[in-house]
Amino acid sequence: MNSTRFISLLGLAFGDCGKGLFTDYLCRHWQAHTVVRFNGGAQAGHNVVLPDGRHHTFSQFGAATFVPDVVTLLAYPVVVHPTALLIENEFLQRAGVADGLQRLMIDARCRVTTPFHQAAGRLRELARGQGAHGTCGVGVGETVRHSLDHPGQILRYADLLNPILALDKLEVIRTTLLRELENIAAPAPSHVQMQQAFATEWQVLNDASISRRWLERVGALTLQVVPAQQPLIAQRLHLPGTVIFEGAQGILLDEWRGFHPHTTWSSIHPSAVEAVLADAGQTAMVQHFGVLRSYLTRHGCGPLPTWDASLDSLPEPHNGSDGWQGKFRRGHPDAILLRYAMAVAGKLDGLLVSHLDVFDRLPGLRWCQGYEIAPTDATDATLVRDSTTGLVTGLRHGLMGDLGHQAALTQSLFKAQPRYEAGLITIPRAFLARLESMANLPVYCGAFGPTFESVVQF
Repeated sequence: MNSTRFISLLGLAFGDCGKGLFTDYLCRHWQAHTVVRFNGGAQAGHNVVLPDGRHHTFSQFGAATFVPDVVTLLAYPVVVHPTALLIENEFLQRAGVADGLQRLMIDARCRVTTPFHQAAGRLRELARGQGAHGTCGVGVGETVRHSLDHPGQILRYADLLNPILALDKLEVIRTTLLRELENIAAPAPSHVQMQQAFATEWQVLNDASISRRWLERVGALTLQVVPAQQPLIAQRLHLPGTVIFEGAQGILLDEWRGFHPHTTWSSIHPSAVEAVLADAGQTAMVQHFGVLRSYLTRHGCGPLPTWDASLDSLPEPHNGSDGWQGKFRRGHPDAILLRYAMAVAGKLDGLLVSHLDVFDRLPGLRWCQGYEIAPTDATDATLVRDSTTGLVTGLRHGLMGDLGHQAALTQSLFKAQPRYEAGLITIPRAFLARLESMANLPVYCGAFGPTFESVVQF
């Protein structure tokens, strides 16, 4: 009998759903020994607030790093941003975590984001202007795109131990990106700030001396966190006890099932968790929990049908509207998007719900039961309509990799007008009952505040 218990936390929306809070809570509740990051990279932003007031936005470290002795494993195919990791470690040290790097494992095969990937990704987004896709600006998507287009140029974490090899690869990456972007259009002169940002990123791509300076800085990381080989990772994932897989972003941003092109370059799906375990020779079952807020949120570009500007009064101390991501928006709970996310995820074992204290701050929330979208030949194939009311009550996801289908869904959602159930949801109990009925899943626990002490099991 396998003595290791595996739990995964998968966001069921566009991110910012409370995965950091629940990772911290469940690690304490089940005495977990390891948190595995299995997708995405440094664009994650999982907030953990402790009862004593300390706070950290976890980007690459697992969100249970405040819990003594818990190890973070950055598993392949996570994209590693070495210098951002060092900066994050400095912030953790200020928050009282002195041994973060000593409790960090990085798979030797992980792809590495370089300053040139980061600059190139930002340049592409600036050039899109009003057609921006939405980016965190840290280079994760560009790193993945580059590795798919030029597999022979991939810089892996293990390569950083060989400075000659790493410098050669850095120069090849830089010159390849320069060649790809040589005809990229700069923002219009009227957009002064965008032009200045464009010039700054272009200067990075043109500066070959950055490679050596960056590699010298990265040496401080590889000296303390030696690339982990598969046998060591497998050993960690076979230790008795609990392992928590902490997902980044949310299923509605999934690279294949999200609403293209406003998506991330990674898979937020149970199969991504199971692939890491299979790679380690681990065959145990995984309990998959869907994580969501009591209301929807979205950073930056992309559709959010239930967006309601009146909800902007809700406090959001750790999510601003500045920076590369753009405006932080809030929307009412949406049965259509939740059903879609659950259909994509497949079998889940339960739900975890954050921000249940919202009902203390608002008259109530409205539950979206359908959309009104004018029927057209272009969109009908992507939508499920109620034969009686004509309301859109579901979204059809297409074949894996059919980004044309996903783009059609995106355009439909931009046109969607939400139709709400009568009356307001005014208390957590009513919201949770409605959620469990619709999802046909139990809510395992809910959070009524920002700390693990605010979490209640049901």
